[in-house]
Amino acid sequence: MSKEPFQESKKLLETERSEPLMKSTVFKKTAQVTVMMLIISALLPVLAFAATGFSNLVYKNNTVTGNVYTDNPYSVNTQVYMYDPNGNKVGSIPITSATYSVYEGVYSYSFTGTTVTRQTYIDLEEESQSVTGRVYDTTSNGNNNNNGGSGGGGGGGISNGATITVNSDGSIDANTLQNALSQYDIVELKLNGDVALIPAKALVNYVSDKNKTLKISSEKGTYTLPLYVLKLDDLASKLSTTVDDLKIKVGIAAVDETSTNEIATSATALGATVISSAVDFTLAAVAADGTTQNIDLGSNYINRTIPLSKEVDPSRTTAVVFDTTTKKLSFVPSLFTTTDGINEAVIKRNNNSIYTVIEMNKSFNDSKGHWAQGYIELLANKLVIDGVTDDSFQPERDITRAEFAALVVRALGLDQSNGSSSFNDVTSGDWFSGVVGAAVNAKIIDGYEDNTFRPNQSITREELAAMVVRALSFVGAKPEVSSSEQSDLLAKFTDTNKIVWAQNELAVAIQAGIVDGITDSTISPNTQATRAQSATMLKRLLTKVNFINN
Repeated sequence: MSKEPFQESKKLLETERSEPLMKSTVFKKTAQVTVMMLIISALLPVLAFAATGFSNLVYKNNTVTGNVYTDNPYSVNTQVYMYDPNGNKVGSIPITSATYSVYEGVYSYSFTGTTVTRQTYIDLEEESQSVTGRVYDTTSNGNNNNNGGSGGGGGGGISNGATITVNSDGSIDANTLQNALSQYDIVELKLNGDVALIPAKALVNYVSDKNKTLKISSEKGTYTLPLYVLKLDDLASKLSTTVDDLKIKVGIAAVDETSTNEIATSATALGATVISSAVDFTLAAVAADGTTQNIDLGSNYINRTIPLSKEVDPSRTTAVVFDTTTKKLSFVPSLFTTTDGINEAVIKRNNNSIYTVIEMNKSFNDSKGHWAQGYIELLANKLVIDGVTDDSFQPERDITRAEFAALVVRALGLDQSNGSSSFNDVTSGDWFSGVVGAAVNAKIIDGYEDNTFRPNQSITREELAAMVVRALSFVGAKPEVSSSEQSDLLAKFTDTNKIVWAQNELAVAIQAGIVDGITDSTISPNTQATRAQSATMLKRLLTKVNFINN
């Protein structure tokens, strides 16, 4: 019998048996490659944004320490070179102790070096990847807070150590921002569009630091955002997300033509002229799915600036907020500055909206020659006070509790739309309902024991002083007056026995320079306050808290 058929059958059997093994091996290899590709693809977005630069720099007692981070590993002989302020090389430091962060996608190398002589600052350079930075001496008195480096090659983004250019879509690399904040108290985010989408995870370590601030800027204006006002966990909770997935959206945008025309019409009705562009400043938290949550600033008055084309007279100029519902303009605290030929309005408010700047020159026939004429005209030009008619102010007329509450609310730039109160003599239809509610929310007023506010009752100087002091407290500017200081401040007045309950408030108001005596020896606490006295005290309040120019 021939062996060939048997051998063919044997080969066929071996082939059939080997196919499942080959398929299994192929499947295993394919699965391994797939897993590896998924890992790599997951890391690629991180690596694509990885930056190169210095971080955690400290120069103290002639010793420089810090880290240099990169997404491209260094060789074992890499050096960081040190230069004095004159550009002379004063030493070199080998980099050591590499660690790798999978989350950030960078290698971080630590280094420590010493200088022979103490310098004001040391410039640092790692040549192979063009990384540069500067670290200031902090041996005594904390000489300079500007310790830290800059981005280098490999997708940096920090210019001069404290400026990050925001992408046109608003995106910002979290690693770059976090490293900048670790080195600087103030970091500027320079817009290429109208918004910055700030990754909250880069801010987590700094929201408890009162010194850490972001300055978002564009040609339309700037928004100064102190990080301590951000309650990241609360915002994430309200949006049902995590801080890692949360972004803080800051917007600085020009308004549309319709709003521009409405603002011009409103200004004309007031006898004013618009002298700046109108800018819509916004601040909100944003979840990954696009849902938003407005950020409540509480009593924190934060700065925004609007550029001006000319130098202005602060006594006839004010920033205003535009109410898109009522189409009205209202005063907002604002200062006017000119530095090196650059004119700006600095707006201070605890809310966000559309702002612009107007000029006007208001006066009243019955206030000319009055001792308070300057105060009256100043506050009328700023829309804080109104006349009884277009040309009459009635400076010696008594002012009611509701009228003065309205003036304080305007002076602080408070939002009246959400105000409400439970006083049984204030109804929603009253003209003062919104201002009373806003004043209650800010703890500037409280009522009587019978749950009344008595809005139409003339206000006494004692009550007026109390409201002003509570306004100081709301903005964080109330001076502390001890019991002994209180006695000293009131001692020169012979009628302090007529003070019913506001001894401390009157003493604080005197200490702050807001209230003084009717005469050298009388304070007249129970006398009804006049409209002229109210204007005077409001002007002093606004100057004291730096809400208007001196």
